[in-house]
Amino acid sequence: MSHNTILIIDDEAGIRSSLQGILEDENFTVRTTASGEEGLSLLRTESFDLILLDIWLPGKNGIDILCEVKDLCPHIQVVMISGHGSVESAVRATKLGAYDYLEKPLSLEKVVLTVNNALKQSHLEAENLLLREKIEARRNLIGEHAAIKKVKEAVQTAAPSNGRVLITGENGTGKELVARLIHQQSPRRNNKFVQVNCGAIPENLIDGELFGYSSGAASETTGAKKGKILLANNGVLFLDEVAEIPLSTQARLMKVLDTGQVESAEDGEKIPFNTRIIAATDRDLKKMITRGEFREDLYYKLNVIPILLPSLRERREDIPLLIDHYLKHFADSDGKKQKKMSEEALEAFTNYSWPGNISELINVIERFVIMVKDDEIRESHLFLLVEPIESQFVSGIKPLDQARAQFEKEYIHQTLIRHNWRIKEAAVELGVEPVYLEKKIQDLRISFV
Repeated sequence: MSHNTILIIDDEAGIRSSLQGILEDENFTVRTTASGEEGLSLLRTESFDLILLDIWLPGKNGIDILCEVKDLCPHIQVVMISGHGSVESAVRATKLGAYDYLEKPLSLEKVVLTVNNALKQSHLEAENLLLREKIEARRNLIGEHAAIKKVKEAVQTAAPSNGRVLITGENGTGKELVARLIHQQSPRRNNKFVQVNCGAIPENLIDGELFGYSSGAASETTGAKKGKILLANNGVLFLDEVAEIPLSTQARLMKVLDTGQVESAEDGEKIPFNTRIIAATDRDLKKMITRGEFREDLYYKLNVIPILLPSLRERREDIPLLIDHYLKHFADSDGKKQKKMSEEALEAFTNYSWPGNISELINVIERFVIMVKDDEIRESHLFLLVEPIESQFVSGIKPLDQARAQFEKEYIHQTLIRHNWRIKEAAVELGVEPVYLEKKIQDLRISFV
């Protein structure tokens, strides 16, 4: 006996009866209703695996009901039923998230085949989701510092809603991870998470990347392309480095948010915009607004739920937890025994300023796991990964200001290593204030490797 339950929404009693008979003969459990409103009521109280939905209904039409179904239960597959003259609407429905459509008069074989294919797709997506959740369960916000606990609480608060989120923080603090955690814990988790790295796309191409373009509209392409905004419909659109979007594209994005519609680049059709936007940046958007580089109205549209990520140096007590986590992670990935870290090496890691934040720490840990052959990472191993000062100058004579800056960087670097990255001790030897030394470390981008 099949455990799949199918809901039929059609105002024609003959169609409902015919479909119910066909599907019950295939051992499906079937519920039927004559209106979209009744169907939505059932959907709020019962669980269904598939919906067969007529396009022409009394009251709200099938397209409107489809959009509400995808809001309520985005994981449910929907197959549209179209009569004569409604095929165009059925095609439009597939753009809005319907799996497929059946044309009247209905064919028994086509009904059974389409229903089985839709359910297979649903089961495949469920399996993929489970696999993703198992993989992503290993990635989480690690730490016990008050600042990271506040971020965890913000994720829990933001996830169940549809409110737009603006994640801010230095480069490497984990903005993408937070965006994915919100998506995984949200009602949209079964739908797409589409990421756009706005800073990596040339300014003249980002408009087409977001909104798409028709055939021949882009000089380097031959076919039409659907924009990321439409690809993410019913899911989540993650705009990483949102500050890099040019003003002209900001204006188009603002129009979509204002009207709740996005225009298809292929045929100009206006499609309801049902996408949650999560944006992230390491820049000060308020200063950019003052300079006329970012739209103030777009800032307020995006900044419904603000989440600020702390830098790693602001939560140094979490560094040992992160080190242990990633030592285990890379050991598991390579099928090796987990390395330990000596107290002296751990102290050096904790004292280091980590200008690249968690991304830098992960990179360094992976490098140590690969390069250190011993079971324990010790303070002496730090020297193995420091680029020799001589190698910095082999490329030839440098201008005086560059040579001076390079010497200052190496001099401070070696002093920090001698003092195991204890800022106060190194500052005493250098004859400067600890605050000044920390600023120099940031400005000169002094790192372990």
